[in-house]
Amino acid sequence: MSFDSIPILDLSLARDAKTKPIFLQSLRSALLEVGFLYIKNTGISDELIEEVITQGKAFFSLPNAKKLEVQMKNAPSFLGYNVLGNEVTAFKTDWREQIDLSTPHPLPKSTDPIYYNLLAPNQWPDSNLLPSFRPTYESYIAQMSTLSTSFTSLIAEALALPSTAFDRFFDKDQQHKLKIVKYPDLSALPADQQCQQGVGPHKDSMLTSYLLQASHHRGLQAQNIKGEWIDCPPRPGTLVVAIGQGLEALTHGVCASTTHRVLSPAAGQGARFSIPFFQGVSYDATFESVDVPQEILDMRDEVLRKQGGRRADDVEFTFRKGKWEHLGEATLTNRVRSHPDVGERWYPEILRRVREEQARETEEKAKATGDGGKVTDSMSGLTGTRKEIAV
Repeated sequence: MSFDSIPILDLSLARDAKTKPIFLQSLRSALLEVGFLYIKNTGISDELIEEVITQGKAFFSLPNAKKLEVQMKNAPSFLGYNVLGNEVTAFKTDWREQIDLSTPHPLPKSTDPIYYNLLAPNQWPDSNLLPSFRPTYESYIAQMSTLSTSFTSLIAEALALPSTAFDRFFDKDQQHKLKIVKYPDLSALPADQQCQQGVGPHKDSMLTSYLLQASHHRGLQAQNIKGEWIDCPPRPGTLVVAIGQGLEALTHGVCASTTHRVLSPAAGQGARFSIPFFQGVSYDATFESVDVPQEILDMRDEVLRKQGGRRADDVEFTFRKGKWEHLGEATLTNRVRSHPDVGERWYPEILRRVREEQARETEEKAKATGDGGKVTDSMSGLTGTRKEIAV
C-alpha cells in the first residue's frame, strides 16, 4: 500500500454534526497512510489570502538594503530575512530567499533558558515602504493560530481521543511561526548552481504545518513508501497540511510524518512563492506521548504490515526521546544547524557541537558506503533533516 495522490479534505464537513464522522474517518486515513493532505473551506477569507500573497510578494521587491535591515542574523531569535542560498538541507544549498515571522513575544529575561531566545519580537520591514505588510500578517498569523488549534483538536478526535488531548503541549501564549518564501527559477541562479533543489528532502519538526501555495508553480512533492515523489500542485482555495515528526512521536507512530521537497521552477517560468505556517509547541515541553486507544494502534500496525513493517523514505526519523530534556533545546540546535550564520554570531558553542556531530555522521555514512572513511567538509555542509517546512 502506497499513496499516489494527496487527499483533499473539506473542513466544512467537520462543522456539521451529521457529516463530522465522515470527515474524521477521512482524516484518520490521511494521517495513517499519507501524512500529507489538502484542506479546503478553511474559514480564512479569500480577501485576506489575496492580501497575504500580495504583501508577501511585495516584500521581495524591496531594495536589498531594506531587506537586509531585517536580516535574521541581526538577532538571536531566528526571525527575519534570509538571503538567497543561505540555508542547507541534505548537504545541498536551498535556492530560496525568505523572511521568518512569528506570533509576537517580548524579549526574554536574562534568567530564562537559552532557548527562550526563540521567543522575541518580529523584525518588520519598513512601514513607510510596506504600510499594509505588518497588519496583514498579524491578522493572518492570528487566524492561522486559531485554525491550527482547531485542526489539532480534530486530529485528536480522529484518533478517538478527547478533543483536548494535545492541549497540554501548548503555552497559553503559544508561539507559531510563518515563512514567506521566494524560489527563483533556474535562470536566476548562479551558472554553476543549476540544480533544482528549492529545499531538499526533509520532514517537519513540530505537530502540523499549513502551506499556502502563493503562485501557480508546481514543485512541491511528497515521498511515498516506494520512494516515489508525488506532486502536490497548487489548488485554489486550499492549504496543504504536513504532519510533523513531533505528532508522529506523540501518537506512537499513528500519524505519519512524510518526507517532502521543493523543486525550483524551470528557467523562464518565473519565481515560485509560498507561505507556510508552522504550529508551535511549548519549548518547555518534554518528550511525552498520548495514550492512543488500542483500536487505533491496531490500525497503525495494519498499515505498517502492508508497508512491509516500516515507513521507508529518504530521511531518518530524528525526533529522538532521551537526547534532549526539553523541546526548546532540540529546536534551538536544529535552528543553528539550518542557519549557521546565526549560530556563528549568537551560538558559537552550539554550532561547534553541531559541526562535530555532523562530521561523525558524515564519517559513519562514508564508511557504510565503502568510501574509505573519507569525511565531507561539514563546516560548509550543515544539513537539517528535521526542520520547519519552507515549501
